[in-house]
Amino acid sequence: MERPNWAPGDIDLERPSVARVYDYWLGGAHNFAADRAAAEKTLEAMPEIRTVVLNHRAFLRRAVRYLLDQGVRQFLDLGSGIPTVGNVHEIAQAADPGARVVYVDLDPVAVAHSRSLLDTNTQVSVLQADVRDALGVLSSPEVTKQLDFDEPVGVLMIALLHFVSDEEDPWGIIGRYRDRLAPGSYLAISQAGYDEDDVESSASVQARRIYDRQVTRSTFRNRTEIGRLFDGFTLVEPGVVRLPAWHPESPADVEEAGKRFPGFAAVGRKE
Repeated sequence: MERPNWAPGDIDLERPSVARVYDYWLGGAHNFAADRAAAEKTLEAMPEIRTVVLNHRAFLRRAVRYLLDQGVRQFLDLGSGIPTVGNVHEIAQAADPGARVVYVDLDPVAVAHSRSLLDTNTQVSVLQADVRDALGVLSSPEVTKQLDFDEPVGVLMIALLHFVSDEEDPWGIIGRYRDRLAPGSYLAISQAGYDEDDVESSASVQARRIYDRQVTRSTFRNRTEIGRLFDGFTLVEPGVVRLPAWHPESPADVEEAGKRFPGFAAVGRKE
């Protein structure tokens, strides 16, 4: 397969990645044939997954706007993925040109493309790192030069934690970020999952099997389990809700949430 000129030389073109499959579902162009094949097979099993992904993205925008309204002007976007329209810095800097953002992702394509787009924006940094290494991320030059942890920071974990298994201790990972934050900081999470009394559809089960086999394993969590991720934060209204129902922007969002949407969202404040 011919390597695109935007792809770093050490990328395995035959191995799908979370960021590039997600990019394909969002309509992006920075993905390879292997990513598209895995994405399409998952879509065949569960066509509505594209709507699910778009709702995670919409929550990101709503959460950033909410944090801006609370006075937050610094953002740490963990598992940021490949840049698409409506990224964090675009929303934040439209409200305040001085807003600062650090994007963190492990995928080299996501990082390379982010850097190429943002190399003239001095208020934004891009870090290639594993977000599970909280101490490494927080001590990196990209983070320390851009963010002032004596002031509130908005930490974003959008469509991220379902790729962190319970064995990898997501509570401890979040806790290490939380402990570095000043009072008045916020944590925003969106996470795949179903409620305790939901029955997962056979299409969803099949889609998860395909994705787990071809891309990476995922861990779904219910509303209660997601609430526990906010230890040390005070949940803001309306708490942990189905993704489209968090500060919905239209009646269609409310209607979508009523369909037992397979994902939840919440925002918490560190007091």
